Amino acid sequence: MEIREISQKSVWEGACSVRVWSQSFLHSWNWGEFQAALGNRVFRLGVFSGETVEGLALLVKVCARRGSFLLCPHGPLLSDFRDGELRSALFTALKNLGIRETVSFIRLCPLLPASRENDALFTEAGFRNAPIHMMHPELTWNLDLAPSEETLMAGMRKTTRYLVRRASKMGVTVSQSSDDSFLREFYRIHEDTVERQRFVPFSFEYLQKEMEAFRGDEQISVFLAKHEGQVISGAVIVFYGKTAFYHHGASLSAFREVPASYLVQWRIIQEAKRRGLSVYNFWGISPDDRPNHPWAGLSLFKKGFGGYSENYLHAKDLVLKPNYWLTWAIEKARRVKRGL
Repeated sequence: MEIREISQKSVWEGACSVRVWSQSFLHSWNWGEFQAALGNRVFRLGVFSGETVEGLALLVKVCARRGSFLLCPHGPLLSDFRDGELRSALFTALKNLGIRETVSFIRLCPLLPASRENDALFTEAGFRNAPIHMMHPELTWNLDLAPSEETLMAGMRKTTRYLVRRASKMGVTVSQSSDDSFLREFYRIHEDTVERQRFVPFSFEYLQKEMEAFRGDEQISVFLAKHEGQVISGAVIVFYGKTAFYHHGASLSAFREVPASYLVQWRIIQEAKRRGLSVYNFWGISPDDRPNHPWAGLSLFKKGFGGYSENYLHAKDLVLKPNYWLTWAIEKARRVKRGL
């Protein structure tokens, strides 16, 4: 086995397309470009057996006052995680990179089903559970796009189906574009949503750089809903591999009686089918046994469109320096405060 950096987009994306690895755009070449545009250092490691790519690891160096760390979003990816030789080669390379970059720890967010067996693959290598939940979604809601539109509509919750149709009857229209003008409109209602729900907002520059990273490959689009000439709801969707991802959403509180968000989701589903995609990933949801979870209401909204959940392994940390424990304490406190 040989671990070396991949510097060509065609090699990286070619490996993703050949194997069924690319379940998340967070491990795409363009996500790395986005992170680099934000000023973060990005490493793209490939695990090679001869000239065959057996694994990929996109790592972002995150710098903070309390110490830096390497983040592997929705990764790493291996052709066979149960292959001890593959795991050992990759984990050793990651540790060496972390030591060379003098980071406090390495955080992996693997897209593996949550199970004791998969958990043990990391515990045996010295990893521990990260103190914070949902740094990237670990419990997602997904919709199989193979059925016809009629079947998908019939599979919705009765109330959801009614609200999709009601929005259309009320004259709500939905349009999509990757132009900056659409993004500016989305950001305006995003600010209203932030004020209402009191979460830490993304800056316009952040969203614009994300748009720029994916726009060239036609992998991103903004959907906006208008009612009586005013934009009142919207979503930013990333299209990657065979999946559409609901990455950002927003709506105006003054128009909460107009179910525009329901029609927006239906138009997204229709566009994903038009592109020949297989799955619509609604992104993160709350656990069923947490009715008071901050995402409970949004999760109910997503589940109304039908579908199924996927529960991934919790994020794993490899401790490299003692100051990791300061990060551990801060993140644990934040998790408790946010009710996550």
